[in-house]
Amino acid sequence: MSAGLVQTYRAFAHNNAWANHRLLTACAKLSQAEFEAERTGFFPSLQRTLNHIYIIDLFYIDALEGGWLGPAAWKNEVPHPSVSELKPAQAAIDKRLIVLCDALTPQLLNGIVRVNRDTRVQAERRDRLLMHLFQHQIHHRGQAHAMLSATAVEPPQLDEFFAAEEAPLRAAELASLGWSEDTIWK
Repeated sequence: MSAGLVQTYRAFAHNNAWANHRLLTACAKLSQAEFEAERTGFFPSLQRTLNHIYIIDLFYIDALEGGWLGPAAWKNEVPHPSVSELKPAQAAIDKRLIVLCDALTPQLLNGIVRVNRDTRVQAERRDRLLMHLFQHQIHHRGQAHAMLSATAVEPPQLDEFFAAEEAPLRAAELASLGWSEDTIWK
């Protein structure tokens, strides 16, 4: 596996954090009632959908770090009831994912991760587990984006992936996250 592919995972981790930041910043403009309101989706509210993203991130990132949290990750379906609680928690888990991806090597990508499934242990290649996690995040952020579209808050653009020519357009937002283009593309 090439070093270029390792860089792709690093970029995905940063893009994930950026998308979560954008979405939760927009959701912070909602009232608590709007955040909790029932909407069409697999997890029928923004609150539940965004907490689900956090919970599953916690589950997989713990396993990727060698932890054994397993299904205890979802003992509470809404661990962070408000956006003001969820946003820093999601940012913290996103940082953990970035640290993991920044430490990747081609050998580590091929390594096996043990996932505590309570009644069994899933053994999965790290690269496949990471792609599963990124796909899960994208899928549910899309649902949250659609839910947000049904409110008065304009949903943020989430379908960007660091196009080089658009770097000046995101420079201030990346700086607010403590990043630059060099941080992502080191």
